[in-house]
Amino acid sequence: MSSTDFCVSDSPASPSPSHAHDDARVDRGRRRVLLAAPVLAGALGATGADVKAQTGVPERWSAGWGCAPAGPPPPASLQTFTNQTLRLIVRTSLGGNRIRIRLSNEMGDTELRLGSARVGLRAGGAVVTAGTSRQLTFSGRTSVAIPAGAPVVSDPVSLPVAPFTDLAISLYFPGTVQATTIHNAAYQASYASTTGDFGAQASLPIQRAFASWPFLTEVDVDRAAPVLVAVGDSVTDGVGSTSNGNRRWPDFLARRFQAELGNDRIGVVNRGISANRMLADTATALLAGNDLLERFDRDVLSTAGVRGLAVLIGINDIVYSPPSAPIPADELIAGYLQLLTRAHLHGIPVLGATLPPFDGFVYYTPAREAVRQAVNAWMRSALPFDLLADVDLALRDPAVPQRLRAEYDSGDRLHPNDAGYEALAEAVPLPALWSLMGGFS
Repeated sequence: MSSTDFCVSDSPASPSPSHAHDDARVDRGRRRVLLAAPVLAGALGATGADVKAQTGVPERWSAGWGCAPAGPPPPASLQTFTNQTLRLIVRTSLGGNRIRIRLSNEMGDTELRLGSARVGLRAGGAVVTAGTSRQLTFSGRTSVAIPAGAPVVSDPVSLPVAPFTDLAISLYFPGTVQATTIHNAAYQASYASTTGDFGAQASLPIQRAFASWPFLTEVDVDRAAPVLVAVGDSVTDGVGSTSNGNRRWPDFLARRFQAELGNDRIGVVNRGISANRMLADTATALLAGNDLLERFDRDVLSTAGVRGLAVLIGINDIVYSPPSAPIPADELIAGYLQLLTRAHLHGIPVLGATLPPFDGFVYYTPAREAVRQAVNAWMRSALPFDLLADVDLALRDPAVPQRLRAEYDSGDRLHPNDAGYEALAEAVPLPALWSLMGGFS
């Protein structure tokens, strides 16, 4: 599954069975670390920030937004920027008083030089709300050279942000850079300027808009809220949803948390990649990302504040395997068990999801359908996950169970539309998930 073409205009669109295991609940004690350090001379007279620095007690940060990097793109679609400012638009699921960002050159093979970076609240389009623009620094410097294959995290900057706020992150590149590290299917318009550094200006002189996130992979806020990381393929990435509408299923889930549990309680980070697989890379489509078993440590474990994992992946492993002799279900099952084991090693509970119906999709065959059915039957009977969202049951047509409901179909018989993504989010057993992540401790 590769992402489909979509508009980048800036006009936003406006109970399933589940299982929880008593014996699979994560020992919350394992996830609590008691930090103690001697008080250094003079600490009693220091500020709160100084005391933290002197005692070694780390600040608490949680990811409010994130995406998964991939690349490099094929030469024909590689974006190049020369002496330009990018204004990247994201929506954070958490609020806080301070912000920091993570940039990535992990798919690049040359050093990436950033001249300056700023963050502010978005007023609309590529416009920053007056008085909210903040200069970002990296180890105290306004510019940074990011080595090939590496990420960089900015210093914190004061900027009060409410949950579900649009941020405008401006990156100025004084030389020529190529967007070798990029999240391709953003379903959100971002902007490239005409020549010059316009990061400090409220309005950006726009050369063009584009629907991807180059270099930017995470936004953190200064709070200790638990974070759910959703990993998967194009169904998690939001293919088929309304551009600029934040209507991917993790977006709907974040709003459910806010509406049903109240307050600003949890962060939801979407690490889905269109065309991604669990077990293998696609050498001819590097924008599909490394397979999930390979990218797990970077995209899950390195997420600030991660306390839960949602896994919806496997359909591409099936549809990209031979049509008459597809991948055996046992191979996929072994992959799921590896994800579970690696998450549990870090005290992270896992929400699994059955694979959605796809009869009528271009890659559908009866043999591939048999594998999907076998995998879903195993999830329902073996109960391997800490919780299960029965996505198949939530999305399928009752009259033709192997087919997506017509009212949930974006048009290709696999990817849901906005209503389908909302139904998918409704299939998540929310109170049980919240409790499993330590929400009531």
